[in-house]
Amino acid sequence: MIATAQSTTPSHGWLRFLRGFLRRRDGAVAVQFAIIALPLAILSLGLIDVNRASMSKRTLQDALDAASLLVARSTVTTDAAANTLGNTALKAQLAASGQGSLVSATFKFGGASGSTVIADAQVSVDPVVANLWLQGSMKVGAHSEVVRSSANLEVSLVLDVTGSMGGTRITDLKAAAGDLVDLVVQDVQTPYYSKVAIVPYSMGVNVGSANAAAARGAIPAGKTISGASWAVGSAKGISGATKAYPTTITANGHGFNNGDYVWIDGVKGMTQLNGKSYIVTNKTTNTFQLTGVDSRYYGSYQSGSNDTVTKCQVKDCEVVVTSSGHGFKTNDYVYITGVGGMTQINSAAWKVTSVSTNTYQLDGSVGPDYGTYSSGGKGYCTDNGCEYYRFTNMYGSTVVQQISSCVSERQGSDAYTDVAPSTSPVGLNYANSGNPCIGSQVVGLSSNKTSLKTTITNLAVGGSTAGQIGLAWGWYSVSPNFSSIFGGTSQPAAYGTKDLIKVVILMTDGEFNTAYCNGVIAQDSGSGSGSNSAKVNCNASKGDGYTQAAALCSAMKAKKVVVYTVGFDISDSTEVTNLLSGCATSPRHFYQPSNGTALKDAFKAIGKDISNLRISK
Repeated sequence: MIATAQSTTPSHGWLRFLRGFLRRRDGAVAVQFAIIALPLAILSLGLIDVNRASMSKRTLQDALDAASLLVARSTVTTDAAANTLGNTALKAQLAASGQGSLVSATFKFGGASGSTVIADAQVSVDPVVANLWLQGSMKVGAHSEVVRSSANLEVSLVLDVTGSMGGTRITDLKAAAGDLVDLVVQDVQTPYYSKVAIVPYSMGVNVGSANAAAARGAIPAGKTISGASWAVGSAKGISGATKAYPTTITANGHGFNNGDYVWIDGVKGMTQLNGKSYIVTNKTTNTFQLTGVDSRYYGSYQSGSNDTVTKCQVKDCEVVVTSSGHGFKTNDYVYITGVGGMTQINSAAWKVTSVSTNTYQLDGSVGPDYGTYSSGGKGYCTDNGCEYYRFTNMYGSTVVQQISSCVSERQGSDAYTDVAPSTSPVGLNYANSGNPCIGSQVVGLSSNKTSLKTTITNLAVGGSTAGQIGLAWGWYSVSPNFSSIFGGTSQPAAYGTKDLIKVVILMTDGEFNTAYCNGVIAQDSGSGSGSNSAKVNCNASKGDGYTQAAALCSAMKAKKVVVYTVGFDISDSTEVTNLLSGCATSPRHFYQPSNGTALKDAFKAIGKDISNLRISK
């Protein structure tokens, strides 16, 4: 026979017991119910205690993680300060949850070089059943560790300081940028560092005179001037002048030769002779004639004490400059500064003629009208790449502008790379006085919050907008290839270094309206880019600022540089909006604040995002 209902498994035994128990009607039922009900009640109520303890533990863990994160984000550096701050935050978190009572909590620094916040805490939970034998509350604990910084940070803050940023705008920007520095730069710089560079820009970027040569190449030095003159010997007194053709001048013992150039001045009566140069002909010991001069219709000569004739060094009595080994060639242009006495030849570009090894003549100068040279002076070449650049503006006029410590866009095939400037120099910048090189200079990566915030506080506004140049230097300031500019503690680490994040933040409030050709603002630059008379007669070599900026953004992101963009009140400019949104690493990296408060909020959000800390355990 096959046994069926006769099974003796435990489950079947319980079933028989329950069926029998339900059929019973005698007094033994109550006793049996009491026996089974007690363990069932304890089991049910015990599950409530377990659930309460589990919920309290989860709540404690969340609260402890949040408190630990707060401590890690703070500037505290001692265990005592961490413990005080952590306990305050933890108690506030637990009070809001209503889960358990805090028994103990400790917060301290540990890990490599104290870079980790280590926290432990316990809360008490009142049990329902367990209290029958525990005679007190249950204790549940939690442990949390937060790495204070999980990466080295190199952040470049590219700030628009153009004229349109005046008034409350620059005030708001300074406050926002200062807040970001506080968020990003940590007081503890080990084992991970966090540094910020400041790149102000307007019509260009000022790299400073000390770094200019390394950035855009050396500029030829001016050639020292040791003399400048026009006359030979002393002036001779005139005692007569005939009304004749050709005119005969009497000057006893004049010593002139035929073909000499002479200058006459101070004559009375026959005043038409004054202030001119003449060629000597038919000379005798005491007389000479003026080639081609017909004075028959001039006034009559009147003898005086100031009527003189002086021999000139060269034709037309032009100035001859003495400058040993000057190197200029005939038809070059020389720009002269710093001459004492004969100051009239300063601050002008002169065409060079009659060149010798140590002298040159200034074409078109009028020596007798000038003072007497006393000392000093330098002569500079005026080609592109020289200290002064002589060019034709968009109206066809000749203009001379001096090189500045600002720079413009890099040209050539390396325009959108970060190769070393020694390999491919960045662009020259010949700034006009109406749109001068900005005063605020680039500051390389630094962890000195006080110094960085002082730089921000001292920012001054002015000039047009060459955002593409600011963007390029934002990249350069975190590029290891620019160590010739940013050396020492400001030197960026190599790409691909473990635990390293490179970030560029570009902020602007308007149109990129300024681009360059040959180091001068190009004639096709946009409205607001300065006076047309100071623009060179060629179009921007690399296109407009938007085209250049977009290419730079793509190149930066290809090097794994994280790019944030901030468009301050740019809602009416589709071109700027499109550029910034496309330039940012992702949509969440693009901010578009419309007022000062929103600008501060945007910078805070970026600062927190950059220095975001992760809970490691």
